[in-house]
Amino acid sequence: MAAVWQQVLAVDARYAAYRTPRWPQFRTQYVRRRSQLLREQAKGGEPEGATRRWYLRVRARLLAQRYGALSEAGSCRGHSGSALRGSRTTLDRMEDFEDDPRAPRGHRRSLSRGSHPGAPPERPPGVVPTPLAEASRAMAGDTTLGENYAFAGVYHVFDQHSDSAVPRVQFAHDDRHLLACCSLDGTISVCRLAPGPPAVLRVLRGHGAGVADVAWSLANDVLVSASLDATLRLWAPADGRCIRRVADPDGAALLCCAFQPLNNNLTVVGSARHMVRVVNISTGKAARGGAGRLPGRVLALCFDAAGRVLWAGDDRGSVSSFLCDPNTGRLTKASRVVVQAGGSITSLSARAWASREAPDPSLLVNACPDRLLLFRVVEEEGSGAPGLRLRRSFPTRHREQPLRSCFCPLMSFRQGACVVTGSEDACVHFFDVGRSARATVNTLQGHGGAVLAVAFNCDESLLASSDATGTVIVWRRQHA
Repeated sequence: MAAVWQQVLAVDARYAAYRTPRWPQFRTQYVRRRSQLLREQAKGGEPEGATRRWYLRVRARLLAQRYGALSEAGSCRGHSGSALRGSRTTLDRMEDFEDDPRAPRGHRRSLSRGSHPGAPPERPPGVVPTPLAEASRAMAGDTTLGENYAFAGVYHVFDQHSDSAVPRVQFAHDDRHLLACCSLDGTISVCRLAPGPPAVLRVLRGHGAGVADVAWSLANDVLVSASLDATLRLWAPADGRCIRRVADPDGAALLCCAFQPLNNNLTVVGSARHMVRVVNISTGKAARGGAGRLPGRVLALCFDAAGRVLWAGDDRGSVSSFLCDPNTGRLTKASRVVVQAGGSITSLSARAWASREAPDPSLLVNACPDRLLLFRVVEEEGSGAPGLRLRRSFPTRHREQPLRSCFCPLMSFRQGACVVTGSEDACVHFFDVGRSARATVNTLQGHGGAVLAVAFNCDESLLASSDATGTVIVWRRQHA
Protein backbone atom coordinates (compact mmCIF):
# COMPACT_ATOMS: atom_id res chain seq x y z
CA MET A 1 0.00 0.00 0.00
CA ALA A 2 1.92 2.98 -1.33
CA ALA A 3 -0.24 5.62 0.36
CA VAL A 4 -0.60 4.16 3.88
CA TRP A 5 2.19 6.06 5.67
CA GLN A 6 1.08 9.33 4.08
CA GLN A 7 -2.44 8.70 5.36
CA VAL A 8 -1.04 8.05 8.84
CA LEU A 9 0.77 11.39 8.80
CA ALA A 10 -2.34 13.14 7.50
CA VAL A 11 -4.41 11.74 10.37
CA ASP A 12 -1.75 12.86 12.85
CA ALA A 13 -1.62 16.36 11.42
CA ARG A 14 -5.38 16.75 11.41
CA TYR A 15 -5.75 15.74 15.04
CA ALA A 16 -2.63 17.52 16.32
CA ALA A 17 -4.58 20.62 17.32
CA TYR A 18 -6.93 18.53 19.48
CA ARG A 19 -4.16 16.61 21.22
CA THR A 20 -2.42 19.72 22.62
CA PRO A 21 -5.03 22.49 22.86
CA ARG A 22 -3.16 24.22 25.68
CA TRP A 23 0.31 23.91 24.14
CA PRO A 24 0.10 24.87 20.45
CA GLN A 25 3.90 25.02 20.24
CA PHE A 26 3.97 21.21 20.40
CA ARG A 27 1.72 20.65 17.38
CA THR A 28 4.42 20.81 14.73
CA GLN A 29 6.87 19.08 17.04
CA TYR A 30 4.48 16.12 17.29
CA VAL A 31 4.08 15.85 13.50
CA ARG A 32 7.83 16.14 13.03
CA ARG A 33 8.48 13.41 15.58
CA ARG A 34 5.82 11.25 13.98
CA SER A 35 7.51 11.67 10.60
CA GLN A 36 10.82 10.66 12.16
CA LEU A 37 9.33 7.51 13.66
CA LEU A 38 7.81 6.53 10.32
CA ARG A 39 11.17 7.09 8.62
CA GLU A 40 12.90 4.86 11.16
CA GLN A 41 10.21 2.23 10.64
CA ALA A 42 10.80 2.37 6.90
CA LYS A 43 14.56 1.87 7.37
CA GLY A 44 13.93 -1.11 9.63
CA GLY A 45 11.86 -2.91 7.05
CA GLU A 46 8.32 -2.50 5.81
CA PRO A 47 5.51 -4.44 7.48
CA GLU A 48 3.31 -6.61 5.36
CA GLY A 49 0.58 -4.84 3.42
CA ALA A 50 -2.21 -6.49 5.41
CA THR A 51 -0.57 -5.43 8.69
CA ARG A 52 -0.27 -1.84 7.54
CA ARG A 53 -3.86 -1.70 6.39
CA TRP A 54 -5.01 -3.18 9.70
CA TYR A 55 -2.94 -0.61 11.62
CA LEU A 56 -4.43 2.30 9.68
CA ARG A 57 -8.00 1.08 10.17
CA VAL A 58 -7.55 0.53 13.91
CA ARG A 59 -5.84 3.89 14.34
CA ALA A 60 -8.55 5.75 12.46
CA ARG A 61 -11.25 3.97 14.48
CA LEU A 62 -9.65 4.85 17.82
CA LEU A 63 -9.15 8.48 16.85
CA ALA A 64 -12.73 8.72 15.59
CA GLN A 65 -14.06 7.35 18.88
CA ARG A 66 -12.10 9.89 20.88
CA TYR A 67 -12.25 12.99 18.66
CA GLY A 68 -15.06 12.35 16.19
CA ALA A 69 -15.05 11.34 12.54
CA LEU A 70 -12.84 13.11 10.01
CA SER A 71 -14.59 15.64 7.80
CA GLU A 72 -12.66 14.39 4.79
CA ALA A 73 -12.15 10.94 3.36
CA GLY A 74 -8.70 9.49 2.89
CA SER A 75 -6.15 10.75 0.45
CA CYS A 76 -7.05 8.12 -2.13
CA ARG A 77 -10.50 9.55 -2.84
CA GLY A 78 -10.88 10.50 -6.46
CA HIS A 79 -7.85 8.48 -7.59
CA SER A 80 -8.05 5.54 -9.89
CA GLY A 81 -6.19 2.36 -9.07
CA SER A 82 -3.52 3.16 -11.65
CA ALA A 83 -3.12 6.67 -10.31
CA LEU A 84 -2.67 5.26 -6.82
CA ARG A 85 -0.03 2.87 -8.03
CA GLY A 86 1.76 5.72 -9.78
CA SER A 87 1.56 7.94 -6.72
CA ARG A 88 4.43 7.44 -4.32
CA THR A 89 3.55 10.26 -1.93
CA THR A 90 4.44 8.20 1.09
CA LEU A 91 6.71 8.06 4.07
CA ASP A 92 7.86 4.51 3.42
CA ARG A 93 10.89 5.75 1.48
CA MET A 94 12.13 8.41 3.85
CA GLU A 95 15.88 7.79 3.61
CA ASP A 96 17.95 10.88 4.35
CA PHE A 97 18.33 13.03 1.24
CA GLU A 98 21.99 13.66 1.95
CA ASP A 99 22.66 9.94 2.41
CA ASP A 100 21.39 9.14 -1.07
CA PRO A 101 24.43 8.77 -3.35
CA ARG A 102 22.26 9.70 -6.32
CA ALA A 103 21.22 13.01 -4.78
CA PRO A 104 22.90 16.00 -6.46
CA ARG A 105 24.72 18.25 -4.03
CA GLY A 106 25.26 21.97 -3.86
CA HIS A 107 24.05 24.48 -6.36
CA ARG A 108 22.59 23.23 -9.63
CA ARG A 109 20.90 25.30 -12.26
CA SER A 110 17.47 24.56 -13.57
CA LEU A 111 17.15 21.86 -16.21
CA SER A 112 15.36 24.42 -18.35
CA ARG A 113 18.75 26.12 -18.75
CA GLY A 114 20.42 23.04 -20.15
CA SER A 115 22.65 22.28 -17.18
CA HIS A 116 21.63 18.64 -16.75
CA PRO A 117 23.81 16.08 -18.56
CA GLY A 118 22.22 15.27 -21.87
CA ALA A 119 19.94 18.29 -21.71
CA PRO A 120 19.37 20.37 -24.83
CA PRO A 121 21.12 23.75 -24.90
CA GLU A 122 19.32 26.83 -23.73
CA ARG A 123 16.63 27.81 -26.21
CA PRO A 124 16.75 31.18 -27.92
CA PRO A 125 13.76 33.45 -27.23
CA GLY A 126 10.61 32.51 -29.08
CA VAL A 127 11.45 28.83 -29.54
CA VAL A 128 9.11 26.41 -27.81
CA PRO A 129 9.24 22.64 -27.33
CA THR A 130 7.75 20.48 -30.05
CA PRO A 131 6.23 16.98 -29.99
CA LEU A 132 9.36 15.76 -31.82
CA ALA A 133 11.73 16.86 -29.03
CA GLU A 134 13.25 13.43 -28.37
CA ALA A 135 15.95 14.81 -26.06
CA SER A 136 13.31 16.48 -23.94
CA ARG A 137 11.28 13.30 -23.75
CA ALA A 138 14.38 11.34 -22.73
CA MET A 139 14.92 13.72 -19.80
CA ALA A 140 11.69 12.48 -18.30
CA GLY A 141 13.08 8.94 -18.32
CA ASP A 142 10.05 7.50 -20.15
CA THR A 143 8.12 7.75 -16.89
CA THR A 144 4.48 8.72 -16.56
CA LEU A 145 3.39 12.14 -15.40
CA GLY A 146 2.19 10.60 -12.13
CA GLU A 147 5.60 9.02 -11.56
CA ASN A 148 7.34 12.30 -12.31
CA TYR A 149 5.35 14.02 -9.57
CA ALA A 150 5.59 11.30 -6.95
CA PHE A 151 7.18 12.25 -3.63
CA ALA A 152 9.34 10.24 -1.26
CA GLY A 153 8.01 11.98 1.84
CA VAL A 154 8.66 14.93 4.11
CA TYR A 155 12.18 16.30 3.77
CA HIS A 156 11.82 18.84 6.60
CA VAL A 157 9.19 20.71 8.64
CA PHE A 158 9.73 24.36 9.67
CA ASP A 159 7.71 25.83 12.53
CA GLN A 160 9.40 29.18 13.22
CA HIS A 161 6.11 30.96 12.40
CA SER A 162 3.98 28.88 14.77
CA ASP A 163 0.28 29.82 14.90
CA SER A 164 0.63 32.65 12.34
CA ALA A 165 -0.32 31.99 8.73
CA VAL A 166 2.47 31.82 6.14
CA PRO A 167 0.87 33.25 2.96
CA ARG A 168 3.97 32.92 0.75
CA VAL A 169 6.98 30.64 0.34
CA GLN A 170 9.51 31.24 -2.42
CA PHE A 171 12.72 29.46 -3.41
CA ALA A 172 15.59 31.66 -4.60
CA HIS A 173 16.24 31.75 -8.35
CA ASP A 174 18.39 28.89 -9.65
CA ASP A 175 19.10 27.77 -6.09
CA ARG A 176 17.89 24.38 -4.90
CA HIS A 177 18.16 25.00 -1.16
CA LEU A 178 17.50 28.66 -0.29
CA LEU A 179 13.91 29.39 0.78
CA ALA A 180 12.12 32.52 2.00
CA CYS A 181 8.88 32.45 4.01
CA CYS A 182 6.78 35.45 5.01
CA SER A 183 4.27 35.36 7.86
CA LEU A 184 1.38 37.29 9.32
CA ASP A 185 3.44 37.46 12.53
CA GLY A 186 5.29 40.35 10.81
CA THR A 187 8.54 38.51 10.05
CA ILE A 188 10.32 36.90 7.09
CA SER A 189 12.51 33.85 7.54
CA VAL A 190 15.36 32.81 5.25
CA CYS A 191 16.01 29.06 5.39
CA ARG A 192 18.79 26.85 4.06
CA LEU A 193 17.94 23.22 3.32
CA ALA A 194 21.45 21.96 2.45
CA PRO A 195 24.36 21.42 2.82
CA GLY A 196 24.12 20.22 6.38
CA PRO A 197 20.88 19.88 8.30
CA PRO A 198 18.03 22.25 7.31
CA ALA A 199 18.08 25.44 9.35
CA VAL A 200 16.63 28.94 9.63
CA LEU A 201 19.53 31.21 8.66
CA ARG A 202 17.91 34.39 9.94
CA VAL A 203 14.57 36.01 10.72
CA LEU A 204 13.99 39.49 9.24
CA ARG A 205 12.16 41.77 11.66
CA GLY A 206 10.93 45.32 11.24
CA HIS A 207 7.42 45.26 9.82
CA GLY A 208 4.73 46.47 12.20
CA ALA A 209 2.07 44.08 10.91
CA GLY A 210 1.73 40.86 8.92
CA VAL A 211 3.80 40.32 5.78
CA ALA A 212 1.54 39.36 2.87
CA ASP A 213 4.09 38.70 0.14
CA VAL A 214 7.82 38.38 -0.52
CA ALA A 215 9.91 38.13 -3.70
CA TRP A 216 13.56 37.46 -4.60
CA SER A 217 15.54 39.64 -6.97
CA LEU A 218 17.01 37.84 -9.97
CA ALA A 219 20.47 37.71 -8.37
CA ASN A 220 19.02 36.67 -4.97
CA ASP A 221 20.85 39.58 -3.32
CA VAL A 222 17.67 41.45 -2.37
CA LEU A 223 14.31 40.44 -0.90
CA VAL A 224 11.28 42.70 -1.21
CA SER A 225 8.34 42.37 1.16
CA ALA A 226 4.83 43.84 1.14
CA SER A 227 3.14 44.29 4.50
CA LEU A 228 -0.21 45.11 6.03
CA ASP A 229 1.58 47.97 7.85
CA ALA A 230 1.44 49.95 4.56
CA THR A 231 5.17 49.66 3.84
CA LEU A 232 7.38 48.00 1.29
CA ARG A 233 10.77 46.90 2.62
CA LEU A 234 13.98 45.86 0.90
CA TRP A 235 16.24 43.39 2.68
CA ALA A 236 19.74 42.02 2.28
CA PRO A 237 19.16 38.29 2.93
CA ALA A 238 22.89 37.66 3.37
CA ASP A 239 22.98 39.55 6.68
CA GLY A 240 19.34 40.40 7.40
CA ARG A 241 19.70 44.18 7.05
CA CYS A 242 16.71 46.30 6.05
CA ILE A 243 18.07 48.31 3.12
CA ARG A 244 15.11 50.58 2.57
CA ARG A 245 11.60 51.23 3.84
CA VAL A 246 9.04 52.70 1.42
CA ALA A 247 5.69 53.86 2.77
CA ASP A 248 2.58 53.62 0.63
CA PRO A 249 1.44 57.16 -0.30
CA ASP A 250 -2.19 56.27 0.49
CA GLY A 251 -1.33 54.60 3.78
CA ALA A 252 -2.95 51.42 2.47
CA ALA A 253 -2.07 47.85 3.38
CA LEU A 254 0.19 46.28 0.74
CA LEU A 255 -0.94 42.82 -0.32
CA CYS A 256 1.43 41.64 -3.08
CA CYS A 257 4.70 42.48 -4.79
CA ALA A 258 6.89 41.39 -7.71
CA PHE A 259 10.20 42.35 -9.32
CA GLN A 260 10.35 43.56 -12.92
CA PRO A 261 12.16 40.59 -14.54
CA LEU A 262 14.07 42.74 -17.07
CA ASN A 263 14.98 45.47 -14.60
CA ASN A 264 15.38 44.39 -10.99
CA ASN A 265 15.83 48.03 -10.01
CA LEU A 266 12.04 48.21 -10.29
CA THR A 267 9.48 46.43 -8.15
CA VAL A 268 5.69 46.59 -8.39
CA VAL A 269 3.32 46.47 -5.43
CA GLY A 270 -0.47 46.10 -5.07
CA SER A 271 -2.48 47.80 -2.34
CA ALA A 272 -5.77 47.46 -0.50
CA ARG A 273 -6.87 50.78 -2.03
CA HIS A 274 -7.02 49.31 -5.52
CA MET A 275 -3.64 50.69 -6.68
CA VAL A 276 -0.76 49.11 -8.57
CA ARG A 277 2.49 51.07 -8.26
CA VAL A 278 6.00 50.65 -9.63
CA VAL A 279 8.77 51.64 -7.20
CA ASN A 280 12.43 52.36 -7.98
CA ILE A 281 14.23 50.45 -5.25
CA SER A 282 17.42 52.50 -5.60
CA THR A 283 15.65 55.75 -4.75
CA GLY A 284 12.56 54.47 -2.94
CA LYS A 285 10.41 56.68 -5.15
CA ALA A 286 7.49 55.77 -7.38
CA ALA A 287 8.29 55.51 -11.07
CA ARG A 288 6.85 58.32 -13.16
CA GLY A 289 3.70 57.07 -14.84
CA GLY A 290 4.06 53.78 -13.01
CA ALA A 291 0.62 53.60 -11.40
CA GLY A 292 -2.70 51.99 -12.29
CA ARG A 293 -6.05 51.48 -10.62
CA LEU A 294 -8.09 48.28 -10.39
CA PRO A 295 -11.77 47.82 -9.49
CA GLY A 296 -10.90 46.14 -6.17
CA ARG A 297 -8.12 45.37 -3.72
CA VAL A 298 -5.03 44.11 -5.55
CA LEU A 299 -4.36 40.58 -4.32
CA ALA A 300 -2.02 39.13 -6.95
CA LEU A 301 0.66 40.32 -9.39
CA CYS A 302 2.90 38.66 -11.96
CA PHE A 303 4.86 39.53 -15.09
CA ASP A 304 4.95 37.55 -18.29
CA ALA A 305 8.25 35.86 -19.20
CA ALA A 306 9.31 38.77 -21.40
CA GLY A 307 8.65 41.34 -18.66
CA ARG A 308 6.47 43.42 -20.95
CA VAL A 309 3.02 42.57 -19.57
CA LEU A 310 2.02 42.94 -15.92
CA TRP A 311 -1.01 40.94 -14.77
CA ALA A 312 -2.95 42.03 -11.68
CA GLY A 313 -5.88 40.32 -9.93
CA ASP A 314 -8.31 41.88 -7.46
CA ASP A 315 -11.03 40.96 -4.98
CA ARG A 316 -13.76 41.80 -7.51
CA GLY A 317 -12.91 38.77 -9.63
CA SER A 318 -11.15 40.64 -12.44
CA VAL A 319 -7.73 40.24 -14.02
CA SER A 320 -6.22 43.41 -15.51
CA SER A 321 -3.17 43.71 -17.74
CA PHE A 322 -0.73 46.59 -18.11
CA LEU A 323 2.03 47.15 -20.63
CA CYS A 324 5.18 47.94 -18.66
CA ASP A 325 8.21 49.85 -19.94
CA PRO A 326 11.13 47.96 -18.32
CA ASN A 327 13.39 51.00 -18.53
CA THR A 328 11.16 53.59 -16.86
CA GLY A 329 8.46 51.53 -15.13
CA ARG A 330 5.66 53.39 -16.90
CA LEU A 331 2.40 51.42 -16.99
CA THR A 332 -0.18 51.56 -19.77
CA LYS A 333 -3.56 49.97 -19.11
CA ALA A 334 -4.19 47.24 -21.69
CA SER A 335 -7.24 45.13 -20.77
CA ARG A 336 -9.50 43.84 -18.03
CA VAL A 337 -11.30 40.49 -17.90
CA VAL A 338 -13.89 39.50 -15.29
CA VAL A 339 -12.81 35.96 -14.47
CA GLN A 340 -14.95 35.25 -11.40
CA ALA A 341 -17.79 37.71 -10.85
CA GLY A 342 -18.33 38.28 -7.14
CA GLY A 343 -15.17 36.37 -6.23
CA SER A 344 -11.48 37.07 -5.69
CA ILE A 345 -8.32 36.46 -7.68
CA THR A 346 -5.72 35.38 -5.14
CA SER A 347 -2.86 34.10 -7.31
CA LEU A 348 -1.45 34.66 -10.80
CA SER A 349 1.41 32.79 -12.53
CA ALA A 350 2.52 33.33 -16.13
CA ARG A 351 4.48 31.01 -18.41
CA ALA A 352 5.68 31.41 -22.01
CA TRP A 353 4.17 27.98 -22.76
CA ALA A 354 2.39 25.24 -20.86
CA SER A 355 3.86 22.18 -22.59
CA ARG A 356 4.92 20.82 -25.97
CA GLU A 357 1.26 20.19 -26.66
CA ALA A 358 0.28 23.75 -25.61
CA PRO A 359 2.99 26.11 -26.94
CA ASP A 360 1.01 29.30 -26.31
CA PRO A 361 1.63 31.75 -23.43
CA SER A 362 -0.41 30.73 -20.40
CA LEU A 363 -1.74 32.28 -17.21
CA LEU A 364 -2.62 30.23 -14.10
CA VAL A 365 -5.27 31.78 -11.83
CA ASN A 366 -6.65 30.91 -8.40
CA ALA A 367 -10.21 32.25 -8.39
CA CYS A 368 -12.38 32.13 -5.29
CA PRO A 369 -14.73 30.32 -4.93
CA ASP A 370 -13.40 26.87 -5.75
CA ARG A 371 -11.64 27.26 -9.09
CA LEU A 372 -8.14 26.90 -10.47
CA LEU A 373 -8.12 28.22 -14.03
CA LEU A 374 -5.60 27.89 -16.85
CA PHE A 375 -5.88 30.53 -19.58
CA ARG A 376 -4.28 30.86 -22.97
CA VAL A 377 -2.98 34.41 -23.52
CA VAL A 378 -4.13 35.78 -26.88
CA GLU A 379 -3.97 39.09 -28.64
CA GLU A 380 -7.27 40.92 -28.78
CA GLU A 381 -8.29 41.65 -32.36
CA GLY A 382 -7.80 45.25 -33.40
CA SER A 383 -6.30 46.42 -30.10
CA GLY A 384 -3.14 44.37 -29.73
CA ALA A 385 -3.88 44.11 -25.99
CA PRO A 386 -3.38 40.75 -24.30
CA GLY A 387 -6.59 38.80 -23.72
CA LEU A 388 -7.48 35.50 -22.05
CA ARG A 389 -9.14 32.34 -23.33
CA LEU A 390 -9.98 29.58 -20.88
CA ARG A 391 -8.18 26.26 -21.52
CA ARG A 392 -8.84 24.28 -18.36
CA SER A 393 -10.72 24.57 -15.08
CA PHE A 394 -9.86 22.45 -12.05
CA PRO A 395 -11.98 22.09 -8.89
CA THR A 396 -10.41 23.19 -5.59
CA ARG A 397 -11.55 23.90 -2.03
CA HIS A 398 -11.26 27.71 -1.96
CA ARG A 399 -13.73 29.90 -0.05
CA GLU A 400 -11.88 32.27 2.30
CA GLN A 401 -8.09 31.94 2.22
CA PRO A 402 -5.66 33.67 -0.20
CA LEU A 403 -4.54 30.45 -1.92
CA ARG A 404 -1.60 30.35 -4.34
CA SER A 405 -0.58 28.00 -7.11
CA CYS A 406 2.33 27.62 -9.50
CA PHE A 407 3.44 25.93 -12.68
CA CYS A 408 5.83 23.04 -12.28
CA PRO A 409 9.06 24.66 -13.54
CA LEU A 410 10.29 21.83 -15.78
CA MET A 411 6.95 21.07 -17.40
CA SER A 412 8.01 22.14 -20.86
CA PHE A 413 10.47 19.24 -21.11
CA ARG A 414 7.89 16.53 -20.58
CA GLN A 415 5.07 14.86 -22.36
CA GLY A 416 2.23 16.61 -20.60
CA ALA A 417 2.42 19.28 -17.92
CA CYS A 418 1.39 19.84 -14.32
CA VAL A 419 0.31 22.66 -12.07
CA VAL A 420 0.21 22.54 -8.27
CA THR A 421 -2.02 24.45 -5.86
CA GLY A 422 -2.80 24.84 -2.20
CA SER A 423 -6.28 24.10 -0.91
CA GLU A 424 -8.49 24.70 2.08
CA ASP A 425 -8.85 20.93 2.53
CA ALA A 426 -5.30 20.95 4.00
CA CYS A 427 -3.87 19.21 0.90
CA VAL A 428 -1.52 20.03 -1.95
CA HIS A 429 -3.04 19.09 -5.32
CA PHE A 430 -1.33 18.35 -8.64
CA PHE A 431 -3.31 18.61 -11.89
CA ASP A 432 -2.43 17.52 -15.42
CA VAL A 433 -3.26 20.46 -17.68
CA GLY A 434 -3.65 18.12 -20.65
CA ARG A 435 -6.55 16.14 -19.21
CA SER A 436 -10.11 17.36 -19.43
CA ALA A 437 -11.30 14.71 -16.97
CA ARG A 438 -9.73 13.00 -13.95
CA ALA A 439 -6.94 15.55 -14.04
CA THR A 440 -5.64 14.88 -10.51
CA VAL A 441 -2.10 13.50 -10.69
CA ASN A 442 -1.20 13.51 -7.00
CA THR A 443 -2.36 14.76 -3.59
CA LEU A 444 -0.06 15.47 -0.65
CA GLN A 445 -1.45 15.30 2.87
CA GLY A 446 0.31 16.32 6.05
CA HIS A 447 -0.75 19.88 6.84
CA GLY A 448 -2.99 20.66 9.79
CA GLY A 449 -4.71 23.65 8.17
CA ALA A 450 -5.49 25.25 4.81
CA VAL A 451 -2.48 25.13 2.48
CA LEU A 452 -1.93 28.74 1.40
CA ALA A 453 1.15 28.65 -0.82
CA VAL A 454 3.30 26.23 -2.81
CA ALA A 455 6.69 26.64 -4.50
CA PHE A 456 9.09 24.36 -6.36
CA ASN A 457 12.83 24.84 -6.35
CA CYS A 458 14.57 25.26 -9.70
CA ASP A 459 15.02 21.56 -10.54
CA GLU A 460 11.81 20.29 -8.92
CA SER A 461 13.71 18.15 -6.42
CA LEU A 462 11.94 19.89 -3.52
CA LEU A 463 8.47 21.37 -3.07
CA ALA A 464 7.65 23.78 -0.22
CA SER A 465 4.10 24.28 1.04
CA SER A 466 2.85 26.54 3.84
CA ASP A 467 -0.41 26.67 5.73
CA ALA A 468 -2.68 28.83 7.86
CA THR A 469 -1.26 27.42 11.11
CA GLY A 470 2.30 28.58 10.39
CA THR A 471 3.75 25.23 9.32
CA VAL A 472 6.04 24.97 6.29
CA ILE A 473 6.60 21.46 4.91
CA VAL A 474 9.36 20.71 2.40
CA TRP A 475 8.63 17.59 0.34
CA ARG A 476 11.24 15.59 -1.53
CA ARG A 477 10.36 14.43 -5.04
CA GLN A 478 11.01 10.76 -5.49
CA HIS A 479 12.76 10.90 -8.87
CA ALA A 480 14.94 13.92 -8.06
